[in-house]
Amino acid sequence: MLTDPSPSASEPRTLVTHPELRSHQSFPFFKTIGEPNKNALERTLSLFADVRAGEGVGVILLTLNVFLLLAGYSAMKPAREGLIATQGGASVAAYSSAVQAVLLIGLVPLFGWFASRVRRIRLIATTSLLLASNLVLFNLLGRAGIRVGVIFFIWLGIYNIFIVSQFWAFANDLYTEGQGRRLFPMIGIGASLGAWVGSTSVEPLVNRMHFTPYTIMMLGAVILLIALAVTVIVNSRETVRGDSEAARISVTPLEKTGGFQLILQDRYLLWIAILTILLNVVNTTGEFLLRRLVIGVSTSVGTDVAQEQFVTAFYGSFNSAYNLLGLLLQLFVTSRVMRFLGVRGTLFVLPVLALINYSVIAVAPLLAVVRVTKILENGTDYSIQNTIRQALYLPVSREAKYKAKTAIDTFFTRLGDVVSAGFVGAGSALHMGISGFGWLNVGLTLAWLGVAGRIAREHRRKTV
Repeated sequence: MLTDPSPSASEPRTLVTHPELRSHQSFPFFKTIGEPNKNALERTLSLFADVRAGEGVGVILLTLNVFLLLAGYSAMKPAREGLIATQGGASVAAYSSAVQAVLLIGLVPLFGWFASRVRRIRLIATTSLLLASNLVLFNLLGRAGIRVGVIFFIWLGIYNIFIVSQFWAFANDLYTEGQGRRLFPMIGIGASLGAWVGSTSVEPLVNRMHFTPYTIMMLGAVILLIALAVTVIVNSRETVRGDSEAARISVTPLEKTGGFQLILQDRYLLWIAILTILLNVVNTTGEFLLRRLVIGVSTSVGTDVAQEQFVTAFYGSFNSAYNLLGLLLQLFVTSRVMRFLGVRGTLFVLPVLALINYSVIAVAPLLAVVRVTKILENGTDYSIQNTIRQALYLPVSREAKYKAKTAIDTFFTRLGDVVSAGFVGAGSALHMGISGFGWLNVGLTLAWLGVAGRIAREHRRKTV
């Protein structure tokens, strides 16, 4: 990995990698002229992504790592919906994002302060252990009869984006830009598979084993600790296998520049932050539409316990559907789309789909339509869009990968949810229906396409 010797004084240093061999075949396997011979594992993985000799074991471990993180979260997400259905409601869920954003104003600088003082594995271990202990606490409080639905909803919204952002920052730190473009689609399979397995497991756990939301919390804590163990193994293995520079990076704390400051100093990061806001305004508004419809149906099933279980099981089934779609896209489509369209072209896939989806919802505001379009949107978001978002950070500095990325993935994500909550509140006051919210999202998606164009131009400037 080479450092650009002449960065602009107005922006942080970026990293430029050695050029890599270009793949010349992607169907059915990725092949590259002049690469070393692959072992059986690497040949198998080349069905899904451009994995090359010596990369197989490391990629599998990182894939397992993110699989565990997403499986744990996806199991807890329906539990969150079950609790909020009886302890809050659709509007409370939307407004709680504002609380998350306020909390993150303090949490992001605190994370940056700690990241500047410890090596990366201690940073990851400390945050993971703290989050696991929080889940144990929620379990104990809930079993004691304390209503933790709203608090858990807020906490899980921060947990999800933070823990996944930290993983991808770690992966960005391990790989060069060229490796990341090739291998992130493979690693992303773990995220898609984990999300599908986690969400699919909820319905049988609730209906057959009589799990409650509080039982699922403890399951999430155990999974998080296993994921931490895998992270430790990956860090140790890659540090030993890497060169002296990789070993030095693994134990070197980050510089002291804060995440928000890095974003303001770099137009590229600032546009990514704006994109994140728009993406989440559109997505969260769509989630509100679906949640309002589902909760309306759940009120007819009887007691609070029955309502919790109904909503939990429904979202387990719904999440399973879009996570399965995301998995199939990640397995066979994402790596090939990125190869043919590149990082910049792939940025436009999800906003084009969202524009079509919400145009249909605006014209035909039916429950069945909303369910199907949200499955398509979420499946693409959790596969192609998620992979491309992580790849956008490959050409930036280590500080930006951990601090600016964390700020964008947490604060700016929830800021988008706050804006959506504002729209929800205003729309509810004006008695806006499903169709009205659909047209709102059409306009926001057009703005999203414009921002994607600006990011593509800035990315070209950084990588030429």
